[in-house]
Amino acid sequence: MSQHTLYIEMNPAPEVLERVLRVTRHRGFTVCHMHMSSMDRKANIAVTVDSDRPIEHLTRQLDKLYDVKNCRLEISQARLANG
Repeated sequence: MSQHTLYIEMNPAPEVLERVLRVTRHRGFTVCHMHMSSMDRKANIAVTVDSDRPIEHLTRQLDKLYDVKNCRLEISQARLANG
């Protein structure tokens, strides 16, 4: 299985977090770690997910969510060194 860390900027509403987690589960990813912070009119989540599925399947779906402003994938140094 491969782990990936996503950084998601979104509107700070509880239902948005629920949608993000639901999409993550429906796309076949398991949440390994999550950290969320909220300030004024935006919330930021760093979430590490695990799956054999291509991470692009998840990032494309998260980008389509109305309240998600930005979703970016962290490229790990280990992956850069290996490939």
